Amino acid sequence: MWRKGSPKGDGSIEQAMSNQTKTTTLNTTCGLLVINKPAGMTSRDVVNRVQRVTRLKKCGHAGTLDPLATGVLVICLGRATRLVPYVQEMTKHYRAEFRFGLRSSTDDIEGDLEQVTDAVCPAGEQLALALGGIQGEIEQIPPRYSAIKVGGRRAYALARQGVPLELQPRRVRIDAIHLQRYTPPDWEAVIACGSGTYIRSIGRDIGERFGCGCVMTRLTREAIGQFSLETAIDLDQLEPESWQRQMVPPVQAVDKLPRQTCTPQEARQLFQGQSIPARGMLDLPAEEEVAVLDEQGRLVAVTRLTQTGLLKPHLVLGTEFAGTE
Repeated sequence: MWRKGSPKGDGSIEQAMSNQTKTTTLNTTCGLLVINKPAGMTSRDVVNRVQRVTRLKKCGHAGTLDPLATGVLVICLGRATRLVPYVQEMTKHYRAEFRFGLRSSTDDIEGDLEQVTDAVCPAGEQLALALGGIQGEIEQIPPRYSAIKVGGRRAYALARQGVPLELQPRRVRIDAIHLQRYTPPDWEAVIACGSGTYIRSIGRDIGERFGCGCVMTRLTREAIGQFSLETAIDLDQLEPESWQRQMVPPVQAVDKLPRQTCTPQEARQLFQGQSIPARGMLDLPAEEEVAVLDEQGRLVAVTRLTQTGLLKPHLVLGTEFAGTE
């Protein structure tokens, strides 16, 4: 007998069960999407698009790309949003194009441009030498139009209001930078760098060094760690019916950490906030982070090694959130 509120009609019970399964899947989704961000969109725009397709509330990107930039943007889904800092710390690889003879309010071609009168471009040897001199750890002043917070507000918001800004230099790491092409006034470089490095600022500072000004005209992020353009998907390939098959397992976000496999009982212990014994970790210092995987190779937790030889849970995904459905 049908009662109000009960599934109604032929097949409705099966449909209700199917809907419940879909809801459970959405609630337990944990993984990464490697997106090839198109030009003209903010990183937040991409996250919004992913949320509309996946219907997930918890989505976050690991490393901002400006609207001008294209390339690899890693989106963390569900409980994998806890892994954002690990992706952000991975080495980033860029291909960037610049133009001498201009200055810009944003340090790129999309800002208010100022032509530098009588600008003289450096010789190719001079430019290559200057780029080689900024490898390693350097002090870098972020662009005024950036997401850096000044007094609790974003720098770009203050800059748009005409508020004078004196941003403090920050220490960043440039692992490698090589001149690929130089046809004055345009040049192209490939750059490998650490988190927090502004590619726009590199061009700006090189231009000021030679007194001729410089703006960035194009930027492509070719990789973050092992996540590359070769495996990235275009946004128009993201479909409600297939996006889960395009997810990357969350364990790839911590691929540089030492690993230990746990038993189902140990996985439950970690999920309950309990420590488990460390095995074969004698050469690691206390507080070292260790990724714990279940017997299927799925990430259960990131732990920290204690002085007593235990793995203490630091970031737990839990057994039911350990992988994709």
